[in-house]
Amino acid sequence: MNSVESDALEPTRDELARLSGPQKAMRLVPVYGLVILMFGLIILFSILLPNTFPTKLNVRAIISDKSIIALLSLAAMIPMVAGRIDLTVGYGIVLWHILAISLQTMYGVPWPIACLIVLALGALTGVLNGFLVEIARIDAFIATLGTGTVLYALALWHTGGRQVVGMLPDGFYALNGIPTRKFVVGAFVTSGTMTALAGVLLASKLRIGQASVGLEFLLPALVGAFLGSTTIKPGRVNVWGTIVGVVILAVGISGIQQFGGSFWVEPMFNGLTLLIAIGIAGYAQRKKGAAKK
Repeated sequence: MNSVESDALEPTRDELARLSGPQKAMRLVPVYGLVILMFGLIILFSILLPNTFPTKLNVRAIISDKSIIALLSLAAMIPMVAGRIDLTVGYGIVLWHILAISLQTMYGVPWPIACLIVLALGALTGVLNGFLVEIARIDAFIATLGTGTVLYALALWHTGGRQVVGMLPDGFYALNGIPTRKFVVGAFVTSGTMTALAGVLLASKLRIGQASVGLEFLLPALVGAFLGSTTIKPGRVNVWGTIVGVVILAVGISGIQQFGGSFWVEPMFNGLTLLIAIGIAGYAQRKKGAAKK
């Protein structure tokens, strides 16, 4: 997927040295636009909702709700560094969180061993994706869509469409939310392992496994990763940018929902934020192109 590859857009030191103070500020605004937006949203909602938003309880709720998405966004980000995309971050977590529970409740596997098995299977899925993309030369979007669909089908087969419920040990509940060909395969392996880890954490949080849970994480995870490529180091996916993207989604959705937003608010906010971020990145790219000319 060459569409996710882009030249870096952040200004160099030499470029900044030639600019005046106001010009530097204008040049840096697109680079750190999402960071500014993040703090702006936090301040705005803290002023408008002083009794509910800037509270320890709300912060804990945001971290709890979005920790899985943050981990999946980082998992999606890694293949993007190699110029590829991995859709199994959304499909894989469906199967992995189910296995993390069913291995313990149905087969009596101790929870540390069950977690290691799930992580190993996630890594093997990454190996399969890497070979499909780099050895078989299948487009990453198609390859990971196919692999993800198979994982989802396995989840449906394993559960029979039913929830997986059972008594789990307290230790499991205490978990909290981390050559070119070789690099690409390694990126998919890392992504698969992180997705499996997200599945383990989701299982620990939900305490039940069901095939209807998981796919809703795909869009926000990809949005978080794409948002990350428009800030801090615009034009390149990066860890801190991804974290900022996820925080913006979490803060914005939390604030709007506290105002009484309906069920459609979250997907609407995800889409609009992505469009705004793309606009900021496009502006930065045009400014840099004009500066070069």
